[in-house]
Amino acid sequence: MPVLTARALLLDMDGTLVNSDAVVERVWRRWADAHGLDGDEVMKVVHGRQGYASMALLLPGRPVHLNHADNARMLAEETADMDGVVPVPGAPEFLASLRGVPHALVTSADVPLSTARMAAAGLGLPDVRVTAESVGASKPDPEGFLKGAAELGIAPAECVVFEDSGAGIAAGRAAGMRVVGVGPRAAAHGPDVVVRDLRQVRVEADDSGVRIHVA
Repeated sequence: MPVLTARALLLDMDGTLVNSDAVVERVWRRWADAHGLDGDEVMKVVHGRQGYASMALLLPGRPVHLNHADNARMLAEETADMDGVVPVPGAPEFLASLRGVPHALVTSADVPLSTARMAAAGLGLPDVRVTAESVGASKPDPEGFLKGAAELGIAPAECVVFEDSGAGIAAGRAAGMRVVGVGPRAAAHGPDVVVRDLRQVRVEADDSGVRIHVA
């Protein structure tokens, strides 16, 4: 079992703690149809990024204000749609094991969406949360993870990121952090280790820090 040592954990939400793929597929495939784009190609881009950032890649040259308007509307749609939102296997036990361990949620969702999805999955929100409102740049920019580390008072090199998407893994790497990739999307993007889900992770903490055991 590989063991990573750290002083803090930074946790993505969608695909890492919460499986929201059903909602994301519904909302983004509708958007793709409305703009004459191939839905399968769109789904390769959108995971891990804020919506406006995905749109900028998918429709280069489109006015930024239109992307932000679509982003706001789609966030509202996603917040109203919790059908199929469930915890990633092992997520409840994993979060319970982090009591007393410095950790933060670092998500591209905004406050209403992250609050609704964590509740729908039956998961408690970490005390420290970095959401879309907290940053000026979307993943794969490292701003969110660096802000999470700063709010916890832990150096980036002493943090381990848990992520599922290419954009999120790139953000963790750019922040100078090690990355545990979670789920089927992660392996292709070069995390330090990959797990099928959070049942393969065990966390131990003592006065010297945190040990993350990966099966």
